[in-house]
Amino acid sequence: MKATVYFSRAITPDTVPALYRKLGISLPGRVAVKVHSGEEGNQNFLHPDFWRPMIEAVNGTVVECNTAYDGERNETEKHRALMERHGWGQFFPYDILDSEGPDTVLPVSGGFVLTRNLVGKHMANYDSMLVLSHFKGHPMGGYGGALKQLSIGCASSAGKAWIHSAGMTDDPSILWDHLPEQDRFLEAMADAASSVANHFKGKIAYINVMKNMSVDCDCCSVAEDPCMRDIGILASTDPVAIDKACLDLVYASDDPGKDHLIERIETRHGIHTVEAAEKLGFGTTEYERIDL
Repeated sequence: MKATVYFSRAITPDTVPALYRKLGISLPGRVAVKVHSGEEGNQNFLHPDFWRPMIEAVNGTVVECNTAYDGERNETEKHRALMERHGWGQFFPYDILDSEGPDTVLPVSGGFVLTRNLVGKHMANYDSMLVLSHFKGHPMGGYGGALKQLSIGCASSAGKAWIHSAGMTDDPSILWDHLPEQDRFLEAMADAASSVANHFKGKIAYINVMKNMSVDCDCCSVAEDPCMRDIGILASTDPVAIDKACLDLVYASDDPGKDHLIERIETRHGIHTVEAAEKLGFGTTEYERIDL
């Protein structure tokens, strides 16, 4: 069965909840809204005022996790201070999911690489999740979208090390000495994403915004400027379909700047995360795109 992906070329704050309503779902209970808080110095991340109508529509709590590398987000107090500087606390309650331990361990069923995933302890406090993703390139994964938000994005600091090392270490201090072959890393991302998608199964939705599309992630303090023009916003209940639809829109674009983004995606074999995720059975690359 094909998944449904809703698409609008209008990129405005009010378009986001309009697309969400097309999904015909209501996220129950306490809603975790996964965003990217943006590294210090990054110029491309989507700011809280852009997401405000959507987050308020579900009465959600913004959630983030600490990183596994040096910067302003690798320790809870620094991360909270950055979120305040970036304006998240001005509009919403927010929660660093791994601000206290122990981590919550989610099982990975039938994974390629991982048998478990490490997420922040506070994830257990939420009944449903809204995944808000800024679609763009990524230095390691090739691209970042819904699947990256589910995996690296929801992982604790230790969990990020676990995914990046394909299960060789959960110690961020030695992570960079344990980097695996590229496809194993991408498969570990798919494994981790499956555990979060299955944890909230039937109570999770995805929004991808194709704006400010640099080859670099919002985790980069010094990122390249966007290389191609903005495309639009997509919404789905299927994380594999929404990422595949974004990739298809990049390839179908007539913007010459797409070549730079495609080079980043292909040199990191980014499509393999989508392929692996589909094989794990929590989404499909077969979709119907409904344009609004």
